[in-house]
Amino acid sequence: MIDLAKIVWGITGSGDKIDEVYDAMLKLHQKTDIRIKVIVSKDGEQVLRWYKLWDRLNESFDKVLVETNVNVPFIAGPLQIGKYDLLVVAPLTANSTAKIAHGIADTLITNAVAQTLKGTTPVLLMPVDQQPGEVKTVDPNNEEFIIKTRRIDLENVARLREMDGVTLLGSPADIAARISEMVKSE
Repeated sequence: MIDLAKIVWGITGSGDKIDEVYDAMLKLHQKTDIRIKVIVSKDGEQVLRWYKLWDRLNESFDKVLVETNVNVPFIAGPLQIGKYDLLVVAPLTANSTAKIAHGIADTLITNAVAQTLKGTTPVLLMPVDQQPGEVKTVDPNNEEFIIKTRRIDLENVARLREMDGVTLLGSPADIAARISEMVKSE
């Protein structure tokens, strides 16, 4: 059994399922002894404000840090050397998915993933564009609309599936389920 005491949760600039991801992480935070440090990309902050989650996020979690540049706040090094037990990035935009899939580490989140994978800390990613065809999502007013997944986005997700140290999550519900499996399996 592993002791998941410290998790870093990365949020990129996707609104797709952001409410459900927030709820899943909040439930994990409230019902366990796991400490969660939140890192937010610049675009992630913008989307969280648009979806009216920014204040709730800051009220619910002790540490919410916003990207200043690729290394500020400094999180990549501590993740790489095992100061944290897990990195979860959810939701993960198609842009960040593409960067990670092709080894580009030029943002706080993509650099955190790249450096974490050079160590032994596991990485859980929830890319937004995992299903072919049309997908229903909601806007900040909770009104449904449809997005079409591009073939290139599916190819990038497939590349992530092949990466050592990366586990893909299919939905927000998978976050707690996967972490529970990790705790039970060790």
